[in-house]
Amino acid sequence: MRTTVDLPDPLFRQMKATAALRGLSIKDFVSVAVESEIAREESTEEYSVKLPLIRSKRPGTLHLTNSEIEDLLT
Repeated sequence: MRTTVDLPDPLFRQMKATAALRGLSIKDFVSVAVESEIAREESTEEYSVKLPLIRSKRPGTLHLTNSEIEDLLT
């Protein structure tokens, strides 16, 4: 599909130079860049950090020091 993209001149020159250094046409460079950005965005959506759950018999009353928390995490 053909499309038109307006880029600032300095960005276009940098893109053109980078594409040439990599031996790519501007078309291929843009395709690779867009695919990479989409893949990066999709991979961050699937990534989540799982933290340990520290249960308390009376929620809101558990007070831990930093060293106690570190001991629970190790």
